Amino acid sequence: MNVARSFSTWRKYRQTINELGRMTTRELQDLGIERQDIRSVARAAVGR
Repeated sequence: MNVARSFSTWRKYRQTINELGRMTTRELQDLGIERQDIRSVARAAVGR
């Protein structure tokens, strides 16, 4: 994987974590996500 693609993947991962982290616990529950699962959800979102 080249550097630009790695950086892009990392940015998408961080953006997903930030967006989910700003959500309330209730909003996360509506999506079926527990707060402690945010990182694994973000990894799955970028295909890792």
